[in-house]
Amino acid sequence: MTDFLPKEVLDGLHAAQKRAERKRSRRSVHIGDEAYPILQFAEDGFAMDLESAPHLRGLVDIYEGPRHLYQALIVASQKEGDKMRYEFKRNTGVSDRPPLDYYQEHDAPIALLDSSKD
Repeated sequence: MTDFLPKEVLDGLHAAQKRAERKRSRRSVHIGDEAYPILQFAEDGFAMDLESAPHLRGLVDIYEGPRHLYQALIVASQKEGDKMRYEFKRNTGVSDRPPLDYYQEHDAPIALLDSSKD
């Protein structure tokens, strides 16, 4: 079907598809103060628009809306049409509290009450 459409119409369709993917995408890559939308996200990497994203490499932060999800070490792997695919060398989930230095029992008391009376 696309063989019969004029080039201008095809370009308009591709541009509309890109805009729709960017709107649908809630995840983004943050490098310093810059943020770039992620179009496709997978376990081993992600894809971004080739035109709007720079050639990324190194440590980046991945957000979903305002929530920080991952800190990842990435490399650019290959071009797929109008998208650039990046692979994770390391992808670490971000926690909202510091890690514990000891094992915590599930049935451990939350607090100890002082039984001495004044």
